[in-house]
Amino acid sequence: MQIVRAGGAQFEVEQSGSGPDLFLLHSLLTDPGSFAAIVPALSRGRRVTLVSLPGFGRSTAAGPSIEDSADRLAHLLSALGGKPDVLGNGYGGFIAVALAARHGAKLGKLVLADTGAAFPEAGRAPFRAMAEAVEKGGMAAIVDTAVRRIFPEAYLAAHPEAIAERRKVLLQAHPVHFAVACRALAEVDLRPQLPRIANPTLVVVGKLDAATPPVLARELVAGIPGAKLVELPECGHCPPLQQPVPFVASVAHFLGVEA
Repeated sequence: MQIVRAGGAQFEVEQSGSGPDLFLLHSLLTDPGSFAAIVPALSRGRRVTLVSLPGFGRSTAAGPSIEDSADRLAHLLSALGGKPDVLGNGYGGFIAVALAARHGAKLGKLVLADTGAAFPEAGRAPFRAMAEAVEKGGMAAIVDTAVRRIFPEAYLAAHPEAIAERRKVLLQAHPVHFAVACRALAEVDLRPQLPRIANPTLVVVGKLDAATPPVLARELVAGIPGAKLVELPECGHCPPLQQPVPFVASVAHFLGVEA
């Protein structure tokens, strides 16, 4: 990973491949490494940029809202040039929605994976609880709960190694910045901004996603003009980790890459 400076901040990025730009934005409960299984396919004909979101890895933290992180990333897009397509998963997807609504002219296509525009009240409570837990007990206080928000129980039973892999990643997150991100998700409501998104948009969701369930994906499709929906059966919150091959197949035609 290298450091790129833009807008008075630094960003940790990693690039591979060549061709039209494609930015990948990770979820709250993962890191850029969650895309490792799909980068080889996507980088055939695309220059893929993995970005540690503000406050994660070595990227400078932004303000307390999703919109603050989107505005921060807009500086990175300007610095790197071009008009990239953007793929966001989970938390990265929320930031991608705000980025398209506020800086859509800087972007090309938008892929929103297992994300939304706002959570119902019942969905906000777990983020508030995680924020409080990490402030009191550090990242170790929430890792077991977080892993089960990423994957369905049946997947974890068949792939027990995933628990240790995800624990290792989550324990590297900064508790203060993680708590800020949790509260940003608990407060965000991008629904009024959806109609202004003019970027071609594909929404992908795992049917078994308990963190950002399919109803939130359908709300995105209803709100963003022309958006299309793909649902992945037997998949949870992070398709690039759990079902990389079906996920690439679901986005390949839209992004103009080989499945």
